[in-house]
Amino acid sequence: MYGIINKSIGELVTKNFGADKWEAVLNKSGMEDAYFISNEAYDDAITYKLAGAVSEVMNITLDQVLFAFGEWWILETTRTKYGGLLQSGGNNLKEFLINLPLFHNHIMLLYPKLTPPEFRVSDVSENSICIHYYSKRVGLQEFVRGLLSGLSKLFSTDTVIEHMDSKDKGNDHEIFKVSW
Repeated sequence: MYGIINKSIGELVTKNFGADKWEAVLNKSGMEDAYFISNEAYDDAITYKLAGAVSEVMNITLDQVLFAFGEWWILETTRTKYGGLLQSGGNNLKEFLINLPLFHNHIMLLYPKLTPPEFRVSDVSENSICIHYYSKRVGLQEFVRGLLSGLSKLFSTDTVIEHMDSKDKGNDHEIFKVSW
């Protein structure tokens, strides 16, 4: 993952819980002297260590960490650093979700070493859409739910996000139904 992910985790912890908690997370993860360059690629293991350390230091589940980070990624990191890209995705939640499969094509122009997930949409209706999430990375379902929740908040749309199917249940990808 790129350094911007790791930096954003640090920003989430620091802004919500203080710099001392972020230092504790870095110590717990074994990254005491970590400095992350936003556009540099880092081993995924570093990000997983940081997320696990946040879980331990904050005494919350890893799923809670990933969900919170997904929301943070949309509402803080993406909105402040890539606002133009967000705006180009659509004028409302439904439009944005329909255009989501194209979003990472734009991101790959900024981060050429990116190994992005793939999103597909199906079952588009007046009040819901199914989002199909394909990734080689494991265990990020709650991060995706957090992203979807963050998008819902960004577009001021009350939603219900259901995790319909999963690799854990034998499917080859994750399926989320977003209803509004």
